[in-house]
Amino acid sequence: MAIGYGLVRTLARWVLEVFYRRIEIVGIEHLPEGGPLIVAANHQNALVDPMLLLGLVPRPMVPVAKAPLFRHPVIGPFLRMVGALPVLRRQEGNVDPARNRETFAAVSAHLAAGGAVLIFPEGTSQPEPTLMPLRSGAARMLLEAEAATDGALGVALVPIGLVYHEPGTFRAGRALLTVGEPVPTGDCLALYRNEPDGAAHRLTDRLSTALRRQIVEADDRETLRLLRALESIAHAGGPPDARAATARTAWMQGAMRAYRHFREHEPARVASFRAAVERYLSDLERAGLSDRGLAQPYSAGDVVRYALRAATSLLLALPAAAWGMASHLLPYTLTALTLRRIKPEPDEEATYKIIGSAVIYPLCWLVEGWLAWKLGRGPLLALFAVLLVPTGFFTIAWRDRLERVGRDARGFFRLLVERDLRRRLGARRQALLDELDALARLVPDAVRAAPPDGRA
Repeated sequence: MAIGYGLVRTLARWVLEVFYRRIEIVGIEHLPEGGPLIVAANHQNALVDPMLLLGLVPRPMVPVAKAPLFRHPVIGPFLRMVGALPVLRRQEGNVDPARNRETFAAVSAHLAAGGAVLIFPEGTSQPEPTLMPLRSGAARMLLEAEAATDGALGVALVPIGLVYHEPGTFRAGRALLTVGEPVPTGDCLALYRNEPDGAAHRLTDRLSTALRRQIVEADDRETLRLLRALESIAHAGGPPDARAATARTAWMQGAMRAYRHFREHEPARVASFRAAVERYLSDLERAGLSDRGLAQPYSAGDVVRYALRAATSLLLALPAAAWGMASHLLPYTLTALTLRRIKPEPDEEATYKIIGSAVIYPLCWLVEGWLAWKLGRGPLLALFAVLLVPTGFFTIAWRDRLERVGRDARGFFRLLVERDLRRRLGARRQALLDELDALARLVPDAVRAAPPDGRA
């Protein structure tokens, strides 16, 4: 399993680093370097969630996965390579309790050997940025393993929160993994001797609270997008440590608690504020500007020099980028058309893109390699094979830069043509900050100190 796990881990990291623009992991010091461990994470991005955890968490982990996935022609082999354990759910029908008992026994044996287990206690993936009620499987696995050794194992239960920005968008998405402190289990172990169900429910509730501390819950993805934008506006001029991922998460958690409070007690005011934020962000996007760039002054000379440098670098890199585009245009187009026909759910979009690419790209490359052989025999085929991967990465970087330069050029042009645009947008930005500050002063202490689910 060690070789298979290493291959899957390397492949997962490589694929996700290509797909997402940025991936961060914080709090890794909370993860024990050795000893029995259960990692429990929220589940909002289908198969990308386990890929992130297997690829970035330094300890090897045995995932617990729903049984039907083992029959999937693409996913099944990878699950077996990492030693995943199947679990049967009631909604899949014909559940044999003995099969799940075998899984629980295998988990106990793995933990007794000092291994680590990965589980998603919500039981299923869903697209909205909120934590669903947890099932008790993770708690029962820990309690059963400890009971078998009279509590001598010392299994650590570590929550990891997964937070995404545009999770299904290639090269625009970002992912954040926050590792929390181990969940206390001592009192639950003592209770398990006499009240196993009560102990499992208590530990499950405690795990739910711990997971909520690691994520930002919102009513929907649009609310979460606005919340992220507002956090960026509020802290644009702050010191670097104020921009740490943990600080951003804590700020947004508090802001969501305040938002829910005002939506109940001052709905008109908070609705007006939200609409103003939406209009401001929309106008920035149409102008090709960012909130951060709005505060930076530009002269006509600055714009000309930037345009010349950008155009020169893009033109010099164009031949390599064109080769990469020619090599990858067919599989890219076929993957996009396939996704358009399938129309996956938002939480499955990235998964379908990755799986589709894993099938379509190699098939297209084989066809293109055959054409290269027919047209130029060995030399052209060798050139195609050697340049295939590096020009692919080069084209991604070139495309990212082209989009950024195009957006900047549009923004520069608007600022030069509409001399008053910066002042008007700046005034609206300041008005948003003033209203945000006024609302913050009205937040009751009970709301500020509310539990992690955001409800006072």
